[in-house]
Amino acid sequence: MSTPEYQYLNAQGQPSVALPDWCNNPDWLLRCYHFMVLARNFDAKAINLQRTGQLGTYASLLGSEAIDVATALSMDKSDVLVPYYRNHACQIVRGTPIEDMYLYWGGDERGNASPQQNQDLPNAVPIATQSLHACGIATAFKVRNQKRAAVTLIGDGGTSKGDFMEALNIAGVWQLPVVFIINNNQWAISVPREIQSAAGKLADKAIAAGIPGYQVDGNDVIAMREAVDSALQQAYEGKGSTLIEAVSYRLSDHTTADDATRYRSSDELKDAWEKDPVTRLRNLLVHLGHWDETKEQALQHETTQLVQKAADKYIDTPPQPIESMFDYLYAELPTHLIEQRDWAVVKAMQGGSHTEEDQL
Repeated sequence: MSTPEYQYLNAQGQPSVALPDWCNNPDWLLRCYHFMVLARNFDAKAINLQRTGQLGTYASLLGSEAIDVATALSMDKSDVLVPYYRNHACQIVRGTPIEDMYLYWGGDERGNASPQQNQDLPNAVPIATQSLHACGIATAFKVRNQKRAAVTLIGDGGTSKGDFMEALNIAGVWQLPVVFIINNNQWAISVPREIQSAAGKLADKAIAAGIPGYQVDGNDVIAMREAVDSALQQAYEGKGSTLIEAVSYRLSDHTTADDATRYRSSDELKDAWEKDPVTRLRNLLVHLGHWDETKEQALQHETTQLVQKAADKYIDTPPQPIESMFDYLYAELPTHLIEQRDWAVVKAMQGGSHTEEDQL
């Protein structure tokens, strides 16, 4: 793995170079740490809900908190987030209610329609298609002469898809205000980074598109902020796109349907935990005199309570009405679907009983 080009903190959270001037004010770092801890507790609760049959298959964010939180905090409110399926922390920072996120992973599409999402797109599960969606949004910004950016994220495996390369190409040709961020977490399900791509750095894929590409320590929130801020400024000034490769490690299984012990060693995982982004930032805050054990315990209590309250609200949410499967297909339902909708409503009111005549 190549040495990151952007890095301010070593694995222990100690500054390895002079920190940017904005670090003299701890407010951003403290806010960043708050959201990283909240995201980690959200993640732990999601896995517990799935393991107890109260949530569907879930993709953990464990290990990517610095990438998501630093990115979302750097974005302007008017920017548009175009996420993939592991960007829960981005969504939390951008205002999506935690209970709505549990609704989505519980199979309830109402979780994909939070008013608080504003113009942010919902989760993209198809691999790399979100890269093209971001280019479409950015094209609208450019046509309207708006100083806004589309920010889209993707996993390292997704960069092997044609959709991703097509998106980079058009973003370069049209100089679109898009920030592409690769979460290089070293594993595309069970396929390791070293056999996923022959590129020395995934950021090198920017070269063919004619846009800047940078590799960043994805466990270092300061490096992430500096890289994302620079990319956003370029987009706002009409200077086009940027590709950021954030080097991290997936500390979890690919999803709750996966068992990573079948393809990666425990020693590799142990080494990765020593670079944990949450611990790294906490160590920095302690080093700078802004954090202590009392504050840590208070934050853990606060975020645990927030997550539990959201989980309770999710569990107590009544299921969607049966007719909702029809209501969002067309602006005006065709006659044959109106008949099916009415039939479904009647059957639901009758308790779902079916007769032999219904089956004919």
